[in-house]
Amino acid sequence: MLVLSLFPGIGLLDRGFEDSGFCVVRGPDLIYGGDIRRFNVPSGRFDGVIGGPPCQDFSKARRDRPSGEGVEMLDHFRRIVIQAQPAWWLAENVPGVPDIRIDGYRWQRLDLNASDFGMQQRRLRHIQFGSRDGSTLLIDRKKQPASNPTVLANDDRPLSEIAELQGLPPGFDIPAFTRGALTRAIGNGVPYGMALALARAVSNRQKDVKQCACACGRPVSGRKRYATGACRKRVFDRMKFGQRESIPAGG
Repeated sequence: MLVLSLFPGIGLLDRGFEDSGFCVVRGPDLIYGGDIRRFNVPSGRFDGVIGGPPCQDFSKARRDRPSGEGVEMLDHFRRIVIQAQPAWWLAENVPGVPDIRIDGYRWQRLDLNASDFGMQQRRLRHIQFGSRDGSTLLIDRKKQPASNPTVLANDDRPLSEIAELQGLPPGFDIPAFTRGALTRAIGNGVPYGMALALARAVSNRQKDVKQCACACGRPVSGRKRYATGACRKRVFDRMKFGQRESIPAGG
């Protein structure tokens, strides 16, 4: 399938899709001098659209008032999906990102952690997925204890260490980038193990599957709402602290 990648950065999310057999076409990115505001696409050419719009405005680590750019970039993501009219779309961001709803697409929001996919760091990301045919993503998780702190955009650990934690190959480098620019680019990316799992889930998306109410992406059967006791606790904790309960498609 032909996939358009928006806000690709250095292509960590793209790598997962490419290694799963997708052909990925990268859109403009600020780090290479591109501007999505000037970008338009024809309708009906792409099977899917993926991307990670800038997350700084929605991050819990932000101390300043939101700049407004985060919401603007989400609007451009929507705009391009509407232009492209793909069969499905997938957006990655931090937990605080607003819901992305697009008319004509069934919507799903997933709460994923890098350690769920065999990676040695805890990195929580929220995935939103839309499909025209009503299909949803079922996520295969292989959770393991994470032994390293989360990789950040301002990480001061050696580049080789943060690259490995994000799933990049040994010796990864972009010579034209300064150390600070490369650290930000790696730290802002999607962990490779998560990207690969998402690509496989897109390839194997299914219809009419009831999923856990905690947004973990696991299927449940009968009258069950939660896949595990930990899932139930996660939802109760959200309600306790005034957070909304995620709405899984098919739930």
